[in-house]
Amino acid sequence: MLSDLEIKIVRELQAGLPLVERPYLEIAGRVGLSEEELINAVKDMIKRGIIRRFGAALKHQDLGFTANAMVVWDVPDDRAPEVGRIMAGYEQVSHCYQRPRRPDWPYTIFTVLHGQTRADCEKTAALLAAETGIENYRLLFSTRELKKSSMKYFMEEGR
Repeated sequence: MLSDLEIKIVRELQAGLPLVERPYLEIAGRVGLSEEELINAVKDMIKRGIIRRFGAALKHQDLGFTANAMVVWDVPDDRAPEVGRIMAGYEQVSHCYQRPRRPDWPYTIFTVLHGQTRADCEKTAALLAAETGIENYRLLFSTRELKKSSMKYFMEEGR
């Protein structure tokens, strides 16, 4: 069972973090806690399994990046940690993760690149390929963006 305070905290967090230097301080003020008390309460809810996932989503278009591509890379398994670190280090890469190799799909490292144009994404992919020595890759450009939304809890005021 969640306390009224925990419900308030969940409502605030699911609305998104404010884009300020100290977002937890601002949220803490709205729920009547100090910043430290809020952070400790959130840590406790994570420890108790009440909060299981805490993520962030940026709208890259709002930042001026109108082109994006998923780039799939055929990386030897023994090089995956090294190559993944290199790729994740590029500022144009927002996501970098490893997936199992499949018999009909040799690609194991997936990166999401952002640029102002398709050519920007192609150029970044070529730079990544040159730096890592990975030559077998494909760029998969987005054709449309699907709406992203998260579950909302405790929407009614009474509980």
